Amino acid sequence: MPPPGAPRHTKGYAGTLLECVLGADAGSRSLPDFTRLGIELKSIPVNAAGVPAESTFLCVAPLRGASGQRWEDSPVWHKLRRVLWIPLEADRRLPLAVRRVGWPVLWSPDQEDARVLREDWEELMELLVTGSYAQLDARVGRYLQIRPKAANARALAPSFDAAGEPAGTLPRGFYLRTKFTRRLLATASAGIV
Repeated sequence: MPPPGAPRHTKGYAGTLLECVLGADAGSRSLPDFTRLGIELKSIPVNAAGVPAESTFLCVAPLRGASGQRWEDSPVWHKLRRVLWIPLEADRRLPLAVRRVGWPVLWSPDQEDARVLREDWEELMELLVTGSYAQLDARVGRYLQIRPKAANARALAPSFDAAGEPAGTLPRGFYLRTKFTRRLLATASAGIV
C-alpha cells in the first residue's frame, strides 16, 4: 500500500496502515477491527503535546432502516465495547514517515461513560429515524455526535424526510467528541484506565 503523495491526503492512511500491521481482519464490515477478540482499533489524531486534535470517526450513521434498532445491537456500541486507542501525531506540516505514535490504551467504557454514550446514541437515532436532519447538527450529544461525512456538499445519500417520503441528504457518521477522547487519554496517562 503506497503512501499518499501530499500531506493533505494522509488523513486516515496512518490508521489504515496500523490496521494492516496489527492484523485487523474486519475490513470494511461494521464489526470491531479484530473480530475474534472483539476489539476496535481507533487511532486518535493528536498534537505534539499528545492532546487530541479533532473528533474521532466511529462508523457511518444509518439514514434508512434504522427504526427499531437497539443500542446493544448497534454498530456504535459494538465498536465502543472494547477499544485499542492509539494516539498518532497529526501535524500536517510533518511528513507521515516522521510522525510519532503514542502509547496505546486498551479501554472499555465504565458504567457512566456507557450510560452517556447510550443516551447520546438514542437522541441522535431518534432524529435520524424521524428524518429531522435540520435538528441534527454537531451540537447534539455530550460525547457522541453526528456530522456530515462526504467529500463535498453535492454527495447525497438516500434517506427519508420528516414526512417519511424518500429524500436525499448528506451522508453522516458517528464521531466521538474531542473532549471525550481528551479525557480518556488524560486518564490513561495518569494510569487510571
